[in-house]
Amino acid sequence: MTTLATLNSCSPADFVAALHGIYEHSPWIPERAAAARPFATPAALKLALQRVVEAASSEEQLGLIRAHPELAGKAAVRGELTAESTQEQAGAGLNQCSAEEYATLHRLNAEYNIKFGFPFILAVKGPDGQGLNRSQIIASFARRLQRQRDEEMAECLRQIHRIAELRLHDLLGLQRAFGDRVMQWAETLGALSDSSEGLTCAYMSPAHRQTAEQLAAWMRAAGMDVHIDAVGNVVGRYAGSDPTRPALLTGSHYDTVRDGGKYDGRLGILLPIAVVADLHARGERLPHCLEVIAFAEEEGVRFKSTFLGSHAITGRFDPALLDLCDAEGISMRSALTDAGHDPEAIGAIARRPEQVAAFVEVHIEQGPVLLEQGLALGVVSAIAGSARYLVALEGVASHAGTTPMPMRRDAAAAAAEIVLLVEQRCSQAPALVGTVGQLQVPNGSVNVIPGHCQLSLDIRAADDAVREAAVEDVLNGIRRICAKRQITWQITPIVSAPAVPCAPRLMDQLGQAVERVGLPRYDLLSGAGHDAMAMAALTDVAMLFVRCGNGGISHNPLETMTNDDAELAGQVLLDFLRNYR
Repeated sequence: MTTLATLNSCSPADFVAALHGIYEHSPWIPERAAAARPFATPAALKLALQRVVEAASSEEQLGLIRAHPELAGKAAVRGELTAESTQEQAGAGLNQCSAEEYATLHRLNAEYNIKFGFPFILAVKGPDGQGLNRSQIIASFARRLQRQRDEEMAECLRQIHRIAELRLHDLLGLQRAFGDRVMQWAETLGALSDSSEGLTCAYMSPAHRQTAEQLAAWMRAAGMDVHIDAVGNVVGRYAGSDPTRPALLTGSHYDTVRDGGKYDGRLGILLPIAVVADLHARGERLPHCLEVIAFAEEEGVRFKSTFLGSHAITGRFDPALLDLCDAEGISMRSALTDAGHDPEAIGAIARRPEQVAAFVEVHIEQGPVLLEQGLALGVVSAIAGSARYLVALEGVASHAGTTPMPMRRDAAAAAAEIVLLVEQRCSQAPALVGTVGQLQVPNGSVNVIPGHCQLSLDIRAADDAVREAAVEDVLNGIRRICAKRQITWQITPIVSAPAVPCAPRLMDQLGQAVERVGLPRYDLLSGAGHDAMAMAALTDVAMLFVRCGNGGISHNPLETMTNDDAELAGQVLLDFLRNYR
């Protein structure tokens, strides 16, 4: 069997020969990568090969893409594929397409080649290595046809690197201690949903309670002492060898947005459970106790109040929230009681700072930065602060046909101007973003000038001063727009959260662990809020981001990641835990 050691020590010619077929008909890639030997880890080898492609000319990159065959194309029918491509396409069942499926793929291949000038590339073994089915392949094909050429060319190269990663994994006979298990567990949890269409897991719903029980069962099987607390957090404790040391805490949330993804939050629970299971199987104890906390609620879907689980741990749970009601009029207190919890015991959940050494959270990035950098992992430097508002505009509803343009008091036109103001102002500084995510014309009609309009405003930045300046400018701009258009306005603040910097000492330790797996340390900001944001009120926090696929999309069924990225994250987390100081 080929090993990393033999690849490091063999001649350049043998190195190229050994990696024949990893990149389709492209020996120039290992030829150029050979000079970077020795590689400390398989991840370092993968990255070196990838960097060769990234440094290549656009003509060479295009040649690499065109070296790949069409899916279920003429070359496959004639039996002209390489052994690797034959095996991969057969594994996805592309050699067993129905006549209708062949016709659909033939049409998509033709449309794709006309639009882009190169073949559609997809790692048909999929993110989990188990293989995509034909309907998933066709859906991906159709979706990517909507992209622009440069964007799609970059995606083809990413898919080629994924194909090479899987082939290299097989060549070296590598085993995944964490990645496969995490992906399988995520699929199991993804089937527990409040909705028959897509994944929705709202606080204290039947799916939420089932998910808690399943997490508790996996924690127990991994060797942890487990309980579900009064707010619904699932807490697994893995005792350390020194009971006098404060505990290290890790975890994330297990609730989801409506029609969400399988990995948001849940990766940060499942990965630590897999790491503890590995420790337990080998009879290894860390010097410190490790607690894995599956926070019951972070998204605010049911009761419109976020971070319920982590706020309970930090002692910042507001008892007044228990009287909040959901859309069906059920109070949070009733929902907790019906689920067997004691709302009056929530206050006792709070930890004291001296009990906790630090909190580290693993999370999918929920953005495209790592994807664009070609990196599996990143160290979070800060979590952006956010300011959210609801804006209500009132003009005059009047006849669309008889009211002259200069005499209109159009609330929707004012809202449109506000949307552009937010876009323009929040484009002026790095790491500053602004979004109008809700825009409504209540009781609007096609032949009536809108007299009312409602919109949301969300402004975020890692630097509070930058965010506050943008908020001030946008709110002043709204007032000017409304004055000019004779629109009355009401601005209601709904969220104001300061930015949370990650602890430099923890960032350094995570960064060193990332480098030891063979990747460069890469620091980035988090534009999304996370449980680490709330936990910062209790202790030092750090976050490890894991790359998202599909353009970095999240809060969406298309949210995805790979078993190999999860594996690297598990190796880094285990290294961090073993070497924590």
